[in-house]
Amino acid sequence: MLEDRDLKSVQMARNLIKKAKKAQKKLVKYTQKEINDLVFELAEAARQNAQSLAEIAVDDTGMGIVEDKVSKNLLASAELWEYIKDMKTVGIISEDKEKMITEVASPMGVITALVPSTNPTSTVIYKALISLKSANSIVFSPHPAARECIKKTVEVLNNRLEELGAPEGLIGCLYIVSLEGTQELMAHQDVSLILATGGSAMVSAAYSSGTPALGVGPGNVPVFIERSADLPKAVKRIMQSKTFDNGTICASEQSVVVESCIKEEVVELFKKENAYFLDEEETKKVENVIQKADGSLNAAIVGQSALKIAAMAGLEVPADCRVLISETGGVGRDYPFSREKLSPLLGFYTVENWEEGCDQCIEILNYGGLGHSLGIHSNNEDIIKAFALEKPTSRILVNTPTALGATGGTTNLAPSMTLGCGAKGGNATSDNISPLNLIDRKRIAYGVKDLETHSGGKNNDSQVKNESDDNQEIEIIIDKVLEKLNQK
Repeated sequence: MLEDRDLKSVQMARNLIKKAKKAQKKLVKYTQKEINDLVFELAEAARQNAQSLAEIAVDDTGMGIVEDKVSKNLLASAELWEYIKDMKTVGIISEDKEKMITEVASPMGVITALVPSTNPTSTVIYKALISLKSANSIVFSPHPAARECIKKTVEVLNNRLEELGAPEGLIGCLYIVSLEGTQELMAHQDVSLILATGGSAMVSAAYSSGTPALGVGPGNVPVFIERSADLPKAVKRIMQSKTFDNGTICASEQSVVVESCIKEEVVELFKKENAYFLDEEETKKVENVIQKADGSLNAAIVGQSALKIAAMAGLEVPADCRVLISETGGVGRDYPFSREKLSPLLGFYTVENWEEGCDQCIEILNYGGLGHSLGIHSNNEDIIKAFALEKPTSRILVNTPTALGATGGTTNLAPSMTLGCGAKGGNATSDNISPLNLIDRKRIAYGVKDLETHSGGKNNDSQVKNESDDNQEIEIIIDKVLEKLNQK
């Protein structure tokens, strides 16, 4: 019965947390080198299985493109490892002898991770690596629509951990998935942090659980093409980004904003890249499959090709069509192309100048994209800076595909499948989440001055001398303490 399944799910969650806590207590005794060796091996295991896991993900979810999911798996493993391998996450991580402050890393403990169906295998790889790099254990709660591929990914990682003789339970997965089981994972007293990646409802539940959480908001990302841009490159990059894994990355472009003086050239360039511009009647048909009557996104279009979405709308489009574009007259519920669509669909807006472009992008961001990301293609540094200063986003991506730029694929941002949106997006951080977000910092701080006292204006030479002697003693003590910590 359903009730029995829910009870089994809750019990499994408790068992996983118990094992994860026990394993983490052993992991915390590892040196930085031992942690690094462990994480490197996990990254290698994921890299070696990138292809097979991508195939399983597409079969399991019915979303996306195998080749692009391979790229995401590699970003979350090999490329992530290169970024984090030299990070100090164990023991002393910084020393400032001048200010007499030393920072010591302290792992959080057991982490619960919520995994979406759009990027399931890459998210598991990424979250497992950053958690173990920071000496934490992790338990995954899969999206029901991606349960099998998530389970397989966890098995790949655990098989390598077993070969290495690592503590059992460092990486767990709730195989009996239920709402009650997931709630137990989030609210259990032995869980220290929730890493929530997914829809707004999921992130809201994580923040409401009573457990500290790092969640991410939706990404209704606009991109502005300014007149000084290299237009062929701009259009090509937008098309690459929008078609990457059929638009399942939340940082992919959702709307294009162009200046009227370059509109005709930009439209022709999009057509050369096999984008199809919908007329008014065709737009209405596609809008009917984008959005449900209650205003919510139709999940059936997520991660599907432009051809499949056109067929769902009853349209015939060229066989080589890659993206469907609609010239959009406004922003909001009455204009479904103005929302986040997670598929190869683009809204298209025309403005007279960059100032209007700025206002248009802000209006789009206010409709479900606050705090996330924005793209701009321009060679005018003054305009780029103006966009960066004015936009309510955490990432301004310049002359790059936003889906790949925001996740660190084509920029020097931290490779990440969890992109914080800051306070504007209702999140606790605006970072690309990395191992450094999963440690607490203990600070050893030495006194460098005494509380000032009034002595009637008389100078006390012996007091000054004593203070000088005290400071010398403090420096000697600091050196001894740091030497002991380093030995550990």
